[in-house]
Amino acid sequence: MRLEKYSIGIGDRFGHQGVAQLRAVLKAQSAGVFVAPVWNKSNREHTIIGSTPDHVRREADAAVAACGWNASYYVDADHIGLTNVDRFIKASNFFTIDVADHIGQPADDEAIRWYVRAMSEFKGKIDVPGLHTPLEVTDDLLQMAARKYVAAVAEADRVYRHIARLKGAGTFITEISVDESATAQSPAELFLILGAIAQRGIPLQTIAPKFSGAFLKGVDYVGDVHQFAREFEEDIAVIAFAIKTFGLLPNLKLSVHSGSDKFSLYPVMHRILKKHDAGVHLKTAGTTWLEEVIGLAASGEEGLALVRQIYTQAYNRFEEMATPYRAVIHIEREKLPLPSDVQRWTGEQLVRALRHDPTDECFDPQMRQLMHIAFRVAAEMGVRYTEMLERHAEVVGTNVTDNLYRRHLLPLFVGTTD
Repeated sequence: MRLEKYSIGIGDRFGHQGVAQLRAVLKAQSAGVFVAPVWNKSNREHTIIGSTPDHVRREADAAVAACGWNASYYVDADHIGLTNVDRFIKASNFFTIDVADHIGQPADDEAIRWYVRAMSEFKGKIDVPGLHTPLEVTDDLLQMAARKYVAAVAEADRVYRHIARLKGAGTFITEISVDESATAQSPAELFLILGAIAQRGIPLQTIAPKFSGAFLKGVDYVGDVHQFAREFEEDIAVIAFAIKTFGLLPNLKLSVHSGSDKFSLYPVMHRILKKHDAGVHLKTAGTTWLEEVIGLAASGEEGLALVRQIYTQAYNRFEEMATPYRAVIHIEREKLPLPSDVQRWTGEQLVRALRHDPTDECFDPQMRQLMHIAFRVAAEMGVRYTEMLERHAEVVGTNVTDNLYRRHLLPLFVGTTD
């Protein structure tokens, strides 16, 4: 099983927007670009919502049937490890192996010696096509990479082998995520990570490295766009070189765990991808939940009242909502609008506050981030929330499709904006 050049994560917290999402992908196809859809949902999200991986598989299959989709599609077990992968085995054909907890952990001495011995041939300066300066692998860098990543890659190997025993090698896509590092990997560091993966024989198809800047939930990139562009292009060059050097799969590509809505990055990513004829996988799943909320706020008084209630509860339970997401949000609580004020807002006011349009003076990134992580409140509402989605399916679905196509697929993959 080989993942296509372009792919996008279209996870769906409550499993009601599969058709709306796939319609956006079909619009990209009509514009001349094939982007493989990947339904993704993490174990944490399943736990909060009360869903299972089988629900995601059924949603994906149903959307494909309803839309007449006749190409590849995938269901991603997002951010899994040995402790929780088994529940995803049957439903998933894409596995994002998260080794964050193992980065920097002590590795077996023999494994480190084996790795250092194998990679020592690359010590010195290496000319890599596409890089302005050569890679430089020193003894210190090699030892650092061994201490930081050998245990993590060994864990990824254990998870991969476990999945392969249960599903069969070649029947699924493997991604490894190392984006939970404290700092962005240098080109040489990424090269050494890929060398460790190649040593283990893991058939890697996507890798998610760490980039500089902040990838916060539901808002645009916070950082130096030029620096990101440099890192993104360097990573693409290193991957292409590592494929040839280590014999990695020829379709290996970058995976960008965006936290959704990194609009300022899409044009530069598109330019670099075209320049190098490279592929990319974009994870942007959280957008769908926010677009549901915006659609409900625009649907009339009934939906608006529900959204107000979700916001009020999220505001009053701020610490509970924020604690699991501290690393990927930056909410200045004192800047959040008071629930008593929001209760008086019109649907248009609430939509303008939540819709990600930085040109709109009413857009509130603080509020949007809080609502991004407030899906727990909607989950607690149970059928009250999902029945509301069903009653207002047309306006919600239109909102989801438009957002995914116009704000994500068009600028990144097609290369145009509205």
